Amino acid sequence: MTRTTFDFTSGDVRCAATHFAGADGAPVVVLAHGLAGTQDAGLFPFAEAFAAAGLHAVTVDYRGFGASDGEPRQVVSLAGQVADLHAAVDAAKRLPGVDPTRVVLWGVSLGGGHVVSVAAERTDIAAVVSVVPMVDGLAAARLATQHHRPGQLLASTGRGIASAVRRRAGLGPAMIPVVAHPGETGALTLSGAYEDYLAIAGPTWRNEVAADVVMELGTRAPAKAAAAIAGTPWLVQVADFDRSAPLHAAMKAAFAGRAEVRHYPGDHFDLFAGKPFHEPAVEHALHFLLRHVTVPAVASPDLEPAHG
Repeated sequence: MTRTTFDFTSGDVRCAATHFAGADGAPVVVLAHGLAGTQDAGLFPFAEAFAAAGLHAVTVDYRGFGASDGEPRQVVSLAGQVADLHAAVDAAKRLPGVDPTRVVLWGVSLGGGHVVSVAAERTDIAAVVSVVPMVDGLAAARLATQHHRPGQLLASTGRGIASAVRRRAGLGPAMIPVVAHPGETGALTLSGAYEDYLAIAGPTWRNEVAADVVMELGTRAPAKAAAAIAGTPWLVQVADFDRSAPLHAAMKAAFAGRAEVRHYPGDHFDLFAGKPFHEPAVEHALHFLLRHVTVPAVASPDLEPAHG
């Protein structure tokens, strides 16, 4: 398998990406990460599996994260990340060996919602895969009230407001850990989240994010665009015990977009490599793509039919 790093420009920002080469003339899958994710933090195993099946795969770092440029660092801009994915699709279509008429968008967590937004704004997307997608920020906030004490949520909101005020004043944002243990300060503090995220963290990943991410996520509602992609093949892979991305919001969006749905009896991180549902999730995604885009290499007799 050939793996090559390359850059592309989103607006005036240089973004870093990696191309996992597939068969000549095959479709390309552009992979989008979640909250504060970098391409070397959990995306490579998915990309490698797609490439091994004959597809091209492209992973990217959003502006301000990983190997990409962009200031300030570690600040989540939802509009900026969606723009970066648009630019990544345009760049992926120009890669050697790629069929530019068959682009697939794949996203996990926050990226699982981003790919819905991007697909709804384009006419050149052949299929979409959303993995444990976060598609409704307000629904996620309501879910958080079930797993956090009111004092924790008030403190998190206060830090977010303070960070936003600092940025408007031209000062640097206030930073918090991306993941921390329950009761500590952090964007994700559910039990097990710290261990799960660090298990996939790559060398460019940093455990910090601007505290105003809590304000930014509250504006996130790609579910509203779901109906607009109803004519595009869409696979939604949900964790039935997801404590981070609301299951009911993902299911509602999937219904509006006439998506196929796969269920896994796990939590938010349980579809990543090393977890029990990673291999089934990859297998289901490959069979979904086999049915909706022509990938001769995927039709290998060594690939058993998907179950579950």
